[in-house]
Amino acid sequence: MVKLKAETDRPLVLIVDDDEEVRTALQELMESIGLDAGCFASPRELLESELPDRPGCLVLDVRMPGASGLDLQTQLAAKGNPKPIIFLTGHGDIPMSVQAMKAGAVDFLTKPVRDQTLLDAVTVAIEKDVAQRAEAHRARQHLDRFATLTLREREVMREVARGRLNKQIAFDLGIKEITVKLHRGNVMRKMQVASVGELIRVWEMLPAELRDKP
Repeated sequence: MVKLKAETDRPLVLIVDDDEEVRTALQELMESIGLDAGCFASPRELLESELPDRPGCLVLDVRMPGASGLDLQTQLAAKGNPKPIIFLTGHGDIPMSVQAMKAGAVDFLTKPVRDQTLLDAVTVAIEKDVAQRAEAHRARQHLDRFATLTLREREVMREVARGRLNKQIAFDLGIKEITVKLHRGNVMRKMQVASVGELIRVWEMLPAELRDKP
């Protein structure tokens, strides 16, 4: 099992290829521009390894003994792992590349590939992962803050997000308008938003099952 350092936010490129020479060459290429790289001889080896929670991407060969790179892409998606993927193959064809790109691959490159072409793709993939991780962090913050709201505050937040006025919310919930204003202020404070527009954006980022919950 491959062990990788977990104590850094430096980008990490995960390389999966059954050809040891290719793995070594790709690792040296990544390290030449200051990126950390971890190598795996098969998709199974990657899946059985404890991967650190670091920004980065995957560089996958398509055709390997056992599971293919495309199979690994499917398995990672099923596990909820959105790590950006770059495919490298010596046997690529159009249907294969279409399948990979539709499933979210950043690029599909055919060997031999120019070093700069691959490095450019890796840069794009890492930037995408950094953005995804930041978005996921914000989503977790919103969920944590939403969990601090009382049931009534959640009801008020839902109605505000629907564009309802205070007096309409008061009528619908059978409470006084001043009480709605109080709850609304608490919601804004707890959710750490400064405007109704921002509150609506946060509401729309919450999981549908929470927004639809009565």
